[in-house]
Amino acid sequence: MMFLLISLAVALLSSAQSAQPIFAEDGALDDRAEGVWYSLEKGWILDISESGITRWQDTPAGCYASPAPDESTPMMGQVEYRLFRPSRDGQSIRLNYLPGDASASFERLDALPPSCGSEELTSETAVFDVFASVMRRHYSFFDARGVDWDAQIAAAHPHVQDGMGEAALWEVLAGLLDPLGDSHTKLIGMVDGEPRRAQAGLGTTLPMIRESIGEGAWLNGLVDQLFNEVLDPGAELIAGRVIVGEITPESGAPVGYIQIFTMGGFTTDHMPGSIEWSQAELAALSDILDDALTRFSGHQAIILDLSNNRGGYDAVTRAIAARFTDHAFLGYRVRVPGASEATEDYEITPHDGVRYSGPVYVMTSDVTVSGGEITTMMLRQLSNVIQVGGTTRGAFSTPLAKPLPNGWYLELSNEVFEDGSGAVFEGRGIPPAMMVDMYPEAAPVAGHRAAIEHVVGLIEGG
Repeated sequence: MMFLLISLAVALLSSAQSAQPIFAEDGALDDRAEGVWYSLEKGWILDISESGITRWQDTPAGCYASPAPDESTPMMGQVEYRLFRPSRDGQSIRLNYLPGDASASFERLDALPPSCGSEELTSETAVFDVFASVMRRHYSFFDARGVDWDAQIAAAHPHVQDGMGEAALWEVLAGLLDPLGDSHTKLIGMVDGEPRRAQAGLGTTLPMIRESIGEGAWLNGLVDQLFNEVLDPGAELIAGRVIVGEITPESGAPVGYIQIFTMGGFTTDHMPGSIEWSQAELAALSDILDDALTRFSGHQAIILDLSNNRGGYDAVTRAIAARFTDHAFLGYRVRVPGASEATEDYEITPHDGVRYSGPVYVMTSDVTVSGGEITTMMLRQLSNVIQVGGTTRGAFSTPLAKPLPNGWYLELSNEVFEDGSGAVFEGRGIPPAMMVDMYPEAAPVAGHRAAIEHVVGLIEGG
């Protein structure tokens, strides 16, 4: 049940205080973080003690401990908070997974509520009730995506009964998510011993590719085409994630080209999700961009190709934006409707090093999602940047991971991302200034080359 008696007023955090590790390198707990903490924003209760962090799911249908992670647990369910900032009075804290990540507000409880763990919630009807209530409480885009959730639940409820089995229950829950068309809202789990995933809203390009030539053959074809037919000799594929090269058009004035497939994955030196990993990722990205932008310093323009970007680590998106501006600006704002102290502004400060403030053409498509969209949303606010290609997918929110009592994971969109002017593109995507078909059905590989050639023509035409 929801703990309505808890005050939602969060004591002011010391602005001078940076986030501190919850546990030191030797495993010692910072005693300021010890205790039981509740987040209205997340619907989580954390019991932090010397033995670690126990996470409880507070839902209108019951309170239960998160299942222990196993090989079927998605990444969002494996990570745990590592950093915290306490309030002056010790009655609230803000928690972060990694430096620079969005923080969540938690308030101190005297003890774990007695209702937690008091009910058996693994039956089919109980799992359905938890699923329905979690979505109702935390999902932020029913209106934007034109879904009457209560009506859907009322229609589905008669089809759920104890003893119906995992497969039948899965079909009901997956069917409820499908009308949302939200690729960041998904169901992941094991059904009768087999891994399952229910995810809609993938746009038109990816389903078309998967039903025709296959995604692997498509990506390999795109990369081979770039190196053999589009880019000048000397182009590089870095860490399997970034392509850096040049295009010399008939005018003779070269154009820089950078394609980024994911916002992360630039290094394999550390465990993903760790602080060391985040530091290594940003350091590797910095090296890549230092080399590329130094190489392109005298070029007439740069093409930043995000048309196949699948998202990733938000700090990477901000580091990229900082390379293409000479002035500070509000990159974006994140808020969670109905949650207290849950709005954060992300100001982009020009990188203290190699930057490029000449013309930048950002290429997008309906494959561009999440971190790729956040990057696009920031850069398109700059006067030197033009977005070309297709409308992005329209899925920004970092998924809120909510394990269900039976071990399945529900990931849902609860964050609203706004650009500096307050515009929200969730569910509709970011439209380009110039529409170009990036991956036409008749030629999904050759069409990418034609789109790049079209952009080069725009650059030469001024």
